[in-house]
Amino acid sequence: MYRHRLGRTVTEGDNSLFTMLTLNTNPIHFDAEYAARTQFGRILVNSCFTLSLTVGLSVSDLSEHVMANLGWTDVLLPNPVFVGDTIHAHSEILSKRESKSHTDAGIVEVKSVGENQRGDIVVSYRRTFMAYKRGCGPTS
Repeated sequence: MYRHRLGRTVTEGDNSLFTMLTLNTNPIHFDAEYAARTQFGRILVNSCFTLSLTVGLSVSDLSEHVMANLGWTDVLLPNPVFVGDTIHAHSEILSKRESKSHTDAGIVEVKSVGENQRGDIVVSYRRTFMAYKRGCGPTS
């Protein structure tokens, strides 16, 4: 298992900008008075941001120089994220194989988990990507 080095505290600006950029019109993400009347009692961080942040936290260890992401499956969001929560992530390699269509790459499947500062799981998912073999791909 890889425990990814960086964590990230979610800000109000992160949530607002991501929500508006993606045209998510659910007021629970940007209307404090509306959100106060929900079971959460406050603004809920956009779950797509939670997923994206957790993927981003894993990039330096898993996929900084990959050819392509191929898919995300089994996305679960068991606990909410709020402004001020700090997210950390860890990943486990589930499988790897040679690519049938690209001789310079392989296919890797990982399971990643994002947790808040209390250790509550806030997102988990499987991600498949095509990674260059050692010595292949563009140089940096």
